[in-house]
Amino acid sequence: MTLVILILLKVLEIYSYILVAYAFLSWVPNAYDSFIGRLITSLVRPILAPFQRFKLQFLGLDWTIVLVLFLIHLLSRLLVYLLYI
Repeated sequence: MTLVILILLKVLEIYSYILVAYAFLSWVPNAYDSFIGRLITSLVRPILAPFQRFKLQFLGLDWTIVLVLFLIHLLSRLLVYLLYI
């Protein structure tokens, strides 16, 4: 069970880095059209899509990514808690 939790924690960590990279792509013109941009977008969109219905776009920013990162952090903490039970 410990191995499964450690693998899940690593996957969540890597996915959070992918989310941050997706956010940084918005700062570079035409970055979403590159190969890396399309790859990151295809990995991120299925997770972000359910949360985008909450309309978290305000103050000129999309806060959906922040919400998903927060939920990933909560899930990671839960897994760490389960690891040390």
